[in-house]
Amino acid sequence: MNVPWAASQEIPQAQGLRGSQRSIARRLAVMFALVALFVFSLVGSGLFLVLRVQLEQHLRDSLDNRAEIARLIVTHVSNADKWKIAKEKLADITPRDGSTLFAVTSNDPRFSYGTPPAGRVTKRVLGGYVRFKPEGRAYDMLMTTLTIPPNADRPPLQLFVAVDCSPNVRTMRVFGVALAALTALATVAVLLLSYSVARLGLAPLTRLTRDAQSVSPNNRSQRLNTRSLPLELEDLAKSFNGALERLDHAYGRLEAFNADVAHELRTPVTILIGQTEVALTRDRPIEELRHTLQSNLEEFERVRAIINDMLFLARADQGERATGLVEVSLAAEVHRTLDFLEIPLEEAQVRAVSTGDARAFVNTSLFGRALSNLVMNAIQHCAPGATISVAITREHGRVRIAVANPGEPIAPQIMEHLFDRFYRAESSRTNSRENHGLGLAIVKAVAEMHRGTVSATSANGINTFAFSVARFGSEHRPAQDVLTSGNAQVARPHEEKIGVRPAG
Repeated sequence: MNVPWAASQEIPQAQGLRGSQRSIARRLAVMFALVALFVFSLVGSGLFLVLRVQLEQHLRDSLDNRAEIARLIVTHVSNADKWKIAKEKLADITPRDGSTLFAVTSNDPRFSYGTPPAGRVTKRVLGGYVRFKPEGRAYDMLMTTLTIPPNADRPPLQLFVAVDCSPNVRTMRVFGVALAALTALATVAVLLLSYSVARLGLAPLTRLTRDAQSVSPNNRSQRLNTRSLPLELEDLAKSFNGALERLDHAYGRLEAFNADVAHELRTPVTILIGQTEVALTRDRPIEELRHTLQSNLEEFERVRAIINDMLFLARADQGERATGLVEVSLAAEVHRTLDFLEIPLEEAQVRAVSTGDARAFVNTSLFGRALSNLVMNAIQHCAPGATISVAITREHGRVRIAVANPGEPIAPQIMEHLFDRFYRAESSRTNSRENHGLGLAIVKAVAEMHRGTVSATSANGINTFAFSVARFGSEHRPAQDVLTSGNAQVARPHEEKIGVRPAG
């Protein structure tokens, strides 16, 4: 009995073990950290590029300023005497650390200054700038060249100005290392904070898990509290509560079903044991033993009927559909069933009348079983001389078969349980030995196997039990519901009267 609930309790524990290996909080923290790393790297790369461009622009501006100063110094020189003064000025503006170099060349050796920088060109920059690596230096230099037109005795000059790039390189290196370190630290911080925030955000899920684990067979009515849950978990909790409702209902039905089965089987088994014990108390005549065995055989037949009905209902519960469907006239099937029940009808001194007809695809064996159960139910609940009517009507793609008989009114609270298994109203328990409470449940199962429904009504002294079947099976094409007469097709009502003549 507790197996389904025990299995349901093992599921959260198994999920907890898997959750420890794939923690949602850890996964969220790692994903947030990866996103943060991507964003930090993107922003850092942008800052790095902007800083490099700005430093290079600043270096070019500084180079242009120095070149402009040197150009002003040498442009107005017109003879050799003034050139000496110009060379002194160039020497004054040349730093001693060699961070800036000046050189002037011309066709006249008198008008020259320094030695033009020499080295391997590493890059040519737009605007006439050249980046090169001088011999003996660790870093590149940026150089520009200006042509100075002649002035009086002075020939045209070629002015070379170069500045050291090492400050920019060192700045970019320090900035890059600092940026990488800060990105790593920020990513770790985001990872830790994200894990804490994720654990805090998943706290409702943890509470939900504890509530779910507290559900057991001892408190099946307990449900998950949905009032304090976030919207993302509210639907999940409601769905889980719905599943618990269905399980609770099924569990209750299973308990009632098992109790009813035990009750129904206990009576014939008790009778069998009692009769056998009495027969064994002393030697008995052959006829008396034969009578005992005959009585035992009847009880065995009753037990077998209960077991067969239970197996049939179990298959129906699994959603099994009726097979072996054939197109038949339901009026003919009703006629055949009433012929089969002629003896019970005569013994009860009632008659049966059938009206209407329709063609449908049914399993004739199942159809006859359902109809027999309804007719037998009507026989047991109507007085001698009454008439049982079987009406066949069409409605919304289905065919409805209704069995009506005069009888005592049925209370609404009883009506809604009539098709439940092992259900018998108190008024009918007088013949409980002949009925084990599965007849109407089988009618419902047969109807559902034919994609139909069941219903029961009680009005004006007439009790009506009905079931419906789909007119066409899913694999069959629609056919005309008419009766044939010769070469013509004619729709006509059908009526059969089967039973006994009134007594006397």
